[in-house]
Parts: sequence; structure tokens; C-alpha cells
Amino acid sequence: MESKDIRWQQRFQNFERALRSLEEALAIEQPDVVQRAGLIQFFEITFELAWKMLKDYLEEQGFTEVKSPRAVLKQAFEVELIGDGHQWLQGLQDRNLTAHTYNEETAVLVENLVRQTYYPLLSQLRQTFSQLQEQTNDE
Repeated sequence: MESKDIRWQQRFQNFERALRSLEEALAIEQPDVVQRAGLIQFFEITFELAWKMLKDYLEEQGFTEVKSPRAVLKQAFEVELIGDGHQWLQGLQDRNLTAHTYNEETAVLVENLVRQTYYPLLSQLRQTFSQLQEQTNDE
């Protein structure tokens, strides 16, 4: 039996590695400025891989109009791959904000959002895609 090379599965492996790095950064309860910057960078990377993984999966499922991160997140919400579309779209905005500017006040705010809101979203996405991967492997 020939193994199919499925892009979303490759992206999922990278997403899991990035999420583990984010988890290591989140384990630091009182990060200094450098550690906080690293935490935010891991969030940016993980979020980027998350929407691209969703895009790859949606395209494999036949959705062709999912080119931008916003379109991907909206479609993923519609087909129930993600649960809280509004929080994901807010995460996209915050990821864009941190990727293009650095300000300590914003960094502290984003750190708290990552801890309280975005990490749980990303963690749930890992669970969803772990299940999808198991289903795909069983076929």
C-alpha cells in the first residue's frame, strides 16, 4: 500500500513542534523582556502554522477559495474545525500587531492573551488535528 504525502499532515508535525516550544515558554511564570519576546515569537510561528495547516486541510477537502488567513479561519469555523471564530480572528489581529511592532506594553498584553486565550485555542486545534490524523491513518 502506497503512503500518500499529505501536506496538512506535514504542516501538523511542524505545528506540534512549534506548539511544544510555546508551551516551554509559557512554563516561565514571570518572563523577563527577552523571554517574553521569545514567547511572543513562538506564538507568531505557531499561529502562522495553524492557519496554514487549516488552509492545507480545507484545500484537500475541496475548498478552493481559502487563500487569506481571514478566509481560512472563517471557513474553518463554518465547517467546525475551530470553535470560536471571533477569538481566532482576534488572534490573527494580535499576531499581525506583534509581528510588525514591538512595544513593551503591547508585549505584556499579548503575553496575557496568549496564556489565557490563544494557547487554549491552539491546544484544542492540536487535539482536533490529532484526531483527523488518526482517522486518515486508519483509512
